[in-house]
Amino acid sequence: MKKLILLLALAMVCINLWAQDEQKKTESNKDTIRVGGIIIVKKGKNNKDGDLQVNLGGNRHRKNKKVSTNWWIIDLGFSNYNDQTNYANAGNYLVNRPGYPALDKNDFKLRTGKSINVNLWVFMQRVSLVKNYVNLKYGLGVELNNYRYKSDIHYREDGLVPYTANAQTNAPFIFRDSVSFSKNKLAADYVTVPVMLNFVSNPGGHKKGVSLSMGVSAGYLYSQRNKQKSDERGKQKNKGDYDLERLKFSYVAELGVGPVLLYGSYSPKSMYERSLDIRPFNVGFRFSYW
Repeated sequence: MKKLILLLALAMVCINLWAQDEQKKTESNKDTIRVGGIIIVKKGKNNKDGDLQVNLGGNRHRKNKKVSTNWWIIDLGFSNYNDQTNYANAGNYLVNRPGYPALDKNDFKLRTGKSINVNLWVFMQRVSLVKNYVNLKYGLGVELNNYRYKSDIHYREDGLVPYTANAQTNAPFIFRDSVSFSKNKLAADYVTVPVMLNFVSNPGGHKKGVSLSMGVSAGYLYSQRNKQKSDERGKQKNKGDYDLERLKFSYVAELGVGPVLLYGSYSPKSMYERSLDIRPFNVGFRFSYW
């Protein structure tokens, strides 16, 4: 998490430096004075004599680009899922502890406020389809999901199965540990490509009006791990496939009201290959200069 915070801070610094550079370029190309919605032009291609020109329209007549690109977008929100598992038929993937109830839906409940989703989009590009009111929007980035469990479940890739007579397995499994964890989470990270249809009510106004984007995304799981913290064992990080699906298909949406952007995603398919039917979703705020 510390590395992630450092990465986000570095990204924000880069965005700030880029914005300052763009502002300097704009100021060097156009010698203007802005007073509210009034722009006073002192120099320009159509003003060879250096006389003052006044534009009362502000950005009202600003020409919209056919293609526009937004770099380094950050999402901050929450990860959760819709658990549709039939635990009575979960098979050998779940290992029950003798003398305790069988693993069920309660064991997979999350700490909602601590199950964090952070997305870092390298770019999102928008291509006008109908006069910038209707656009095609797509991008590339990474999704970082942290599922914080309330219970003491433990992921294991293979090896000795606990609570059995020295049974060995080469398959992943989950069991209820005898240790009480103060921190217990599953992290799942994806490289993701979203494609959406974008509708804008005010194409000429920067961060004004209402915008709506709807579409789908395809993600590839490149990293997964079970991180735990307890008094008995300290900090632990266990890596493995954990029977998670490599490919993730999701429905995605984005809603903008003025400068505020909200995002959401929902996968109609389980994030596990077998046994568990757990369908992830994310919601939160998107920080973008569109």
